[in-house]
Order: sequence, then C-alpha cells, then structure tokens
Amino acid sequence: MQIHIKRAYETSAPTDEFRVLIDRLWPRGLSKQGASIDIWVRHLAPSDKLRKWFGHDDGRFEEFARRYRQELETATAGIDELIAAAGTRSITLVYAAKNTDCNNAIVLRECLNVRLRAIGETA
Repeated sequence: MQIHIKRAYETSAPTDEFRVLIDRLWPRGLSKQGASIDIWVRHLAPSDKLRKWFGHDDGRFEEFARRYRQELETATAGIDELIAAAGTRSITLVYAAKNTDCNNAIVLRECLNVRLRAIGETA
C-alpha cells in the first residue's frame, strides 16, 4: 500500500485513491465538496495542546514529531481502522499546513508505514 501526502488546497488526482483529512480542524476556506475527502480522522491528528505548542515553528518540528509519535502509540486501533478502511487502495494524507517539510502528515505517514510493516511481518 502506498501512502501519499498532499495539501488540502491542491487539486485531487486519480492517484489519490483514498483521501484522508488528518487535521483536527477543517481547512480554512475549503468547502467539503471541494476537498474530495473520503474520511476525516480527527482522532489521529495531533492533540490541540501539541498543535498549539508547535505553532508550525520549524525549529520545534523534531520535538513535535517525537511527541506526536507518542500520541500515536496510544492510537493503534485508529491506525488499524484507517488501514482497513483504505483496503487495497493507496492512501493520500491530506493536511492544511503551509510547510510541506514540517507537518503532521510526514509523521503520520511514517507511523502508518511502520504499522504496515508490522502487520506484514505477522501476517
């Protein structure tokens, strides 16, 4: 299964087989129809406390990623549900942050890939 990352404001493409909004808040100025979202997984987004602490400060990204991974460790059921919902389709993680190098989608993709490898090893 492939996992792609795309900003919410980018146009969806045929390769975006299963589009998943991974932010706690709906992206500003984007209609629900225009977003072409298949599922919104707020419960896998960074907590409000962590999101506010990070404030999209590139200098805090490494610590943000560490803390977010800790939060995701307690969300394995939600991660498994997301993987099951996608089935055999590729997943496109959709996020609203302006920074394409330092955002929650990068961390979530990493965690999803780790989980997929673990499932593959036990299957």
